[in-house]
Formats: sequence, structure tokens, C-alpha cells
Amino acid sequence: MKIVAVKNMPFAAEAFGTLGDVTLLEGRAIRAADVRDADLLLTRTTTPITRELLEGSRVRFYGTATIGTDHIDQPYLAARGIPWCSAAGCNANSVSEYLTAALLCLGQQHGITLAGKTIGVIGVGNVGTRVVEKAHALGMRVLANDPPRERNGDSAPPIGNRQSAVGNSWTALPELLAQSDIVTLHTPLTDEGVDATVHLADEAFFEQLKPGAIFINAARGPIADTDALLRAMDRSIVAHAIMDTWEGEPDFRSDLLERVFIASPHIAGHSYEGKYMGTVMVYRAACRFLGVEATWSPDAILPPPLVPRLTATPDLDPEAALWELVHAVYDIEADDARMRAVPAGGAAERRAHFDGQRKSYPIRREFRFTEVDATRTLPILQRSIDGVGFRLTPQ
Repeated sequence: MKIVAVKNMPFAAEAFGTLGDVTLLEGRAIRAADVRDADLLLTRTTTPITRELLEGSRVRFYGTATIGTDHIDQPYLAARGIPWCSAAGCNANSVSEYLTAALLCLGQQHGITLAGKTIGVIGVGNVGTRVVEKAHALGMRVLANDPPRERNGDSAPPIGNRQSAVGNSWTALPELLAQSDIVTLHTPLTDEGVDATVHLADEAFFEQLKPGAIFINAARGPIADTDALLRAMDRSIVAHAIMDTWEGEPDFRSDLLERVFIASPHIAGHSYEGKYMGTVMVYRAACRFLGVEATWSPDAILPPPLVPRLTATPDLDPEAALWELVHAVYDIEADDARMRAVPAGGAAERRAHFDGQRKSYPIRREFRFTEVDATRTLPILQRSIDGVGFRLTPQ
């Protein structure tokens, strides 16, 4: 059996090599000729899955090792009878840790206390749910907006932190925008139906936003209208922006790059665990499709934690102490510096720069692989350390 997979899918050769012969290719370079004789095709979001790519091929199963599916022509796959899977939730914790690091960094550099601030979370699926959890751990008040879940009768997450949570009603978008000190996007990208999200953050969106707010997009680039965002920054409606996803990526707007507080090349979900769990989920789905036992696991070949142990500083402000721990495990400022090191040239050089950082992204382990000794700190800090995902040393 012939299997085509993208090179930046961790352990793809090891996992799918148990099922057949694996050819690894660059995601953006995959063409129809490359998949004509393939039985299984496995990619990430950089490979558009279209009629032009698959017509005349013998592909009979497709898997994307990502939570996003907007690169897939789903009606075409259905018409061809090609089953497919995504890896929904595989990197949700990674994205929530990115948000945690970004907010703590912003707070420390600009003298902003996060505890007590209101954060509006738009889209409360796998990622948004974990963002809510981290926000509660930081002592923030949460407003949540997710019309599909609200129509489905799902309960909204509680307002307030874990110690003072009250209520569980969904918040209408205008109300959320008017009340939130921070607004973060975590919706899928779709341009159809009542819940279309392309340019959800448009001129009208920013007009309703609380002046001086912090705006974050770690979902999909086209959810935010770049021109509308820049105008909102010009008018100080948006005081600070944190951008991991960019309209038009791998191309991106240099004028926006110059204005944002933190810039990164769509790597919020690129923790080591976030990436390899995408492979694991697609591998297991392929095994189910083939009717064979899933025998491969990455557990035996995972590298050890880069930062196995830390000690919390007892005499620091709790948010400063938490930032010290988070920064030791995940240096988000290094991501920002690499993103800004754009080589001379034009659009082609920017695109290569963006993709190159994603391809060669350094290993980032999640907080749960680091044990923190916080025995000499206040309970409020201990709760935050535990709440954002670190393992506390038993007292």
C-alpha cells in the first residue's frame, strides 16, 4: 500500500510505516502526480484537498493532522466516497498555553494585572474551552460566545475565576465586545451560513469593541479583517494585538507585523504534544478504516522534558512569579523575534520566511511535563500554577 504524507507531520514515517510504504513530501508542493497511485493521503492545512489534486487518483482515505478543515473540499470527498478525518482537539491545550504565555508577557511588559480583567472568548470548542480554563486560573472573568453551541442547548462556561464562578449563560456578541478587556477568537473558518466567520472581526465588530481592548487571533487569519484591525489600532480601540494567524498566510502584512505586540507564524498549536497527537489521531482513524489493529505509539520515543523541574519564587507578585515559570518553559518572545526577522525582499521571501519557521519550529513541551515546587508560595499562586497546567510538587 502506498501512503503519501507531509514532512512536517511528526512520526508520520514511523506510524504509517506499519501500514505500508510511506513517501514524505513538502505540504505546499504536493501535486496530483504525487498522489495518483497513493492509497492514503495525510497532510496538514498547507495542502489544499481539492478535485484538482485528487481527480483520477486511487486515494481511498484522507487524514489531516490538524483541527482546521477549511483546506478540504468536503463535498468533493463525499461525492467520491472518500472517508476522511481531522484531529479535532489535538493541539487545543497547546493553543491555550500560547494564550497564557502571551497574556502574561503582555501583562508584565505593560503593567497590566490580568486578575479581575474580563476576557471575551468567541468560539468555545476544544480550544476555547481550554482557554476559558486557563483564564479562570489567572483570576479572570470570562464571557463566552458560541451561537452553534447556544442553539444546541449546551451550557456556557461560568463567569469569574474558579473560586468565584457565577452564572453560565452565553453572551451575545455586542455585549461581549462592549464589556471585554481582552477578546480572543477561537472559531473555525467558514464563509457559509448564519455562522460564517470570514471577516467576523470587521469594521462593525471593532466599532462595538471596548476602547483600549486587547485583540487576539490564534484561530484562522481571515476571521479578522486586517484593514479593519489596523484602523481600530489607529483609533486606539485596540490597544494591543496578538497575532498567530494572518490573513493571506503564508504571506502576511508587514504593516500589521510592525504594529502587533506579539507576532508568530501560526504556531500556537505547535507544541510537541499538539503536533504528535495529530499524527496519533489520524493513524488510529486510518487503522479503523483499514480494519487493522493500531499497534504504533510514540510513547517510547518521546524526548525527555526540556525543563523537568522549577521552583516558584515566593517573594514576587503572583502574576510575575507565574510569568517567570511560563517563560522558563515556553519563550514566546523568541517566537516573536524570529517572526520579525524578515529577510530582505518581497512577498516570496516573506512566504518562505513564514513557512520556514513553521517547518523548523523548535521543540516546545507543554506545561504538564514540568513539576513546580511552590511549597513556599501563597495559595493563590499555587492554584494558578496548577490551573494553567503545571504539576505541583506534593507538599
